Amino acid sequence: LFLAVCAVGIGGTFQYGYNVSIINAPTQHIHKFLNETWSSRYHKELNPDLLTFLWSVIASVFSLGGLCGALIGGSMAIQLGRKGALLMNNVIAILASILMGISFPTGLFELLIAGRFLIGINSGVGLCVQPLYIGEFAPKHLRGGLAMGTSIFLTGGILTGQIIGLRELLGGEKHWPLLLSSSCIPALAQLLFLPWFPESPRYLLIDRGDELGCAKALKRFHGSSEFRREMEDIQRECFALDGEKPKKPWQLFTDRGVRWQLITVIVMTMGQQLSGINAIYFYATYVFEQAGILAEKIPYVTLGTGVCECLTALSCVRSNCVGRRCLIIGGYLLMTLWCTVLTFSLTYQELYSWVPYMSMTCVFAFILSFGLGPGGITNTLTAELFVQSSRPAANMIAGTVSWISFFTVGMLFPFIVNGLKQYCFVVFLLECFFVAAFIFLILPETKNKSFLEIKKEFHKLNFGRNA
Repeated sequence: LFLAVCAVGIGGTFQYGYNVSIINAPTQHIHKFLNETWSSRYHKELNPDLLTFLWSVIASVFSLGGLCGALIGGSMAIQLGRKGALLMNNVIAILASILMGISFPTGLFELLIAGRFLIGINSGVGLCVQPLYIGEFAPKHLRGGLAMGTSIFLTGGILTGQIIGLRELLGGEKHWPLLLSSSCIPALAQLLFLPWFPESPRYLLIDRGDELGCAKALKRFHGSSEFRREMEDIQRECFALDGEKPKKPWQLFTDRGVRWQLITVIVMTMGQQLSGINAIYFYATYVFEQAGILAEKIPYVTLGTGVCECLTALSCVRSNCVGRRCLIIGGYLLMTLWCTVLTFSLTYQELYSWVPYMSMTCVFAFILSFGLGPGGITNTLTAELFVQSSRPAANMIAGTVSWISFFTVGMLFPFIVNGLKQYCFVVFLLECFFVAAFIFLILPETKNKSFLEIKKEFHKLNFGRNA
């Protein structure tokens, strides 16, 4: 099971975290490449406004690709299987790496844009299919811990990208094309290791009707002496679905039986993206400068934020024993607290010498709280709240909402910060508090429950008290 999670994660959410992270290091070198390419091509200097526009396209086309990937990920998981979709997804990553790698020697910045779009598609598919696959092969009592592999590999990808992007490694002027094309390495690793593992047992039995294949897969994942209980659980779900075909995303919006599950997933996914984690990273450099850290040392201190997220995701595997509901509510409430303290500390940053260190503490505490709750549990819950016929479509909807929210934050965030300054955290603390309140009122505990048991928990909400 552990090796399967590693094989799935290295080419799944690791790619998302890695490619979000590595684009920051070569910003100045890409600007120089755009200027030089434009001058050699048109024999005139690149207009500063056009330079800003081209850089914005390179940075933001990733989220557009991610949205496309989320829209096709569910269909790929149904047609090719969970494992097959992830394997095919690596072809997209390798093609993207080639395009980004040859953009500099060929002098074609258009290839860089195309490569970023394709690696965005790869990340969108990975974010959609990986939680689906892990959630379906994990035994009920370990599902929460194993599903945290999604978060662990995502944060691990961010941290790895921060390290590889240091100027002493691949973040220098000579090596930045290698940095952008290095995303082919996780793709090749998954192509090498994932074929050794079986397809999702639930997909084999419920979607394909392959009972023998399902039994073999469960023996590989759970051991020959432990697989029968899980086999019975899958058979019960198969019997309850009574041959129901996988649903399309638009069918979920009209299905009263999944109404509150869908609302819950949309609220949690939007809450995760709009929680203020981007604002924290934006303000981190300013906070570190105010604390007296030299500008050239700040990239190394920023590595601490990546280490924080990674350690929290790892510790969250163990913390799952307290339950998903407790973790995610606690995470949002702690984030509300740190947003409040940070607003005050940034307001009085220059009055007292010790206040910048309080701000620094808040930055790390907020990141730890995010990893403990919203960052780690959201994807786990998305996979748990739906039965087999609805799960791929639900992951497509969650992925679409996530990427649209990600893009919206990228567009609106600079205006929020410029307009409200440090008081922008008031907006985020209110958002965190209201999401925590919604989850407290609506979401039941899902720990150690089968997918059918979780469906029954929502039955009264969906059909009223007399159902």
